[in-house]
Amino acid sequence: MKDPLFNWLDHRAAGVLLHPTSLPGEYGVGTFNNHCFEFIDFLAEAGFKYWQICPLGPTSYGDSPYQSFSSFAGNPYLISLNALEAKSLLDHEILEELKILPNGFVDYGGLFMSKWPVLDAVYETFVRGKKKIRPYGSFSAYKKKNADWLEPYAYFQALKGHCKGQPWYHWPEDLRSFASAVKSPLRKKLERAVDAQMFYQYLFEGQWKLVRRYAETHGVSIIGDIPIFVALDSADVWQNPEYFQLDGKTSLPTAVAGCPPDYFSDDGQLWGNPLYDWDTLAKDDYSWWIRRFKRSFELYDVVRIDHFRGFDSYWSIPYGSETARTGEWVAGPGIDFFKAIKKKIRNCKLIAEDLGDLTDAVRELRRDTGLPGMAILQFAFGGEGDNFYLPHNHQANCVLYPGTHDNNTTLGWYAEASEEVRDHVRRYFNIDGSEVGWDLLRSCYKSVPRLAIVPFQDILSLGSEARFNTPGNAGGNWGWRYLPHQIREVRGGTAAYLKELSELYYRTGLPAVNTI
Repeated sequence: MKDPLFNWLDHRAAGVLLHPTSLPGEYGVGTFNNHCFEFIDFLAEAGFKYWQICPLGPTSYGDSPYQSFSSFAGNPYLISLNALEAKSLLDHEILEELKILPNGFVDYGGLFMSKWPVLDAVYETFVRGKKKIRPYGSFSAYKKKNADWLEPYAYFQALKGHCKGQPWYHWPEDLRSFASAVKSPLRKKLERAVDAQMFYQYLFEGQWKLVRRYAETHGVSIIGDIPIFVALDSADVWQNPEYFQLDGKTSLPTAVAGCPPDYFSDDGQLWGNPLYDWDTLAKDDYSWWIRRFKRSFELYDVVRIDHFRGFDSYWSIPYGSETARTGEWVAGPGIDFFKAIKKKIRNCKLIAEDLGDLTDAVRELRRDTGLPGMAILQFAFGGEGDNFYLPHNHQANCVLYPGTHDNNTTLGWYAEASEEVRDHVRRYFNIDGSEVGWDLLRSCYKSVPRLAIVPFQDILSLGSEARFNTPGNAGGNWGWRYLPHQIREVRGGTAAYLKELSELYYRTGLPAVNTI
């Protein structure tokens, strides 16, 4: 058996899944504020070694972190305004109108209308002060260091504002790629808007670095998330159209991404992302992907690759199709892609999201890469004993979840499951179902997989009202937030109990016991 390319998961540990937008705060969305640091305090107290989040990119229409305007940039919504006030970049009075936004969920429409003017006021204060306030180091140095993606992204956002929010493929022809748009006289006209967008990225990254440093000092590593595909209306495609399957005349895709009918949807999932021109990427030694991974490892310690199977084969749906049923499987780049990544990024800690309809070829690719895959307990019950997700079938090089951001909470799942599934759960764990959330959580801790990740909603024992995302539903997702009192209620006995579980089941971050 040949040695795997990557073999980094050599220890047992536990972590928590929570996207930063779900943090508390009084200005409409979770940010990198004091509640963020309090959450890290809880992780350390409870013995967790990892904090897993969804992608941090700027969200587009639909508010999904998996449909971003850039896979390199950060989401300005996550910028802590309290921190900017403390650095004398805004007056407290300007924040008052943001207090009308709800605390229990994210009202993205209200946030869009309210936060951008505040951020613009912060930029104006920064400029009027002749940039004497340097809250997170030199702004000029930041722009120079990140020039390869930062200026195209900022120009893209400025043009989007100028074009009243229209997607780039509906812009005037001379603006439909970065290469041609840089020659437009609009570049000079929009200079302030471009610089402001770069400034927001400077603020985002400055604050996120402080969060990462705080996490590191508390023994907590960050697991980030990189979607395999990027949004069509993104700076990624606009800047690099040659790497995507686009029609040269219309700039629209010839085929788009999705997945066939599965557990989540009878019609499959029609994501609409443009597909890669893998031949062109290969000829360029995957340089764009290498830059993308390097950027991800500037932001995270570990990166989960969403939809790993797309590197073996991907579901190609003709552009204009109404559902994903009309697609077909097309071969992806395979192991050569990961060889190129390892050659350029040696300390590359990746997790393969290998859920869904897997073939032997996909399983072989994951084994050859050596990347840990994923297992979901909610997928385990109601069938036969050979179900891969049942605990007795788990493998060590794996990340185990009760459920992910795409699943219901454990309590919500159990309440809505069929009696056949509930009966299987009760018999399998020898329980009565009255504390099924904690029963599944304890099962994760006891399990063979070296990494166990638990959604924070399950620690709070919440039901379907706290579900973060329902795949296939266009609205009502990504908005859940917890309230300050909820984490304070679990920072006592619950945190101590979780710490005890981590010690009892050796999820301490120490090297795993060698197995034969």
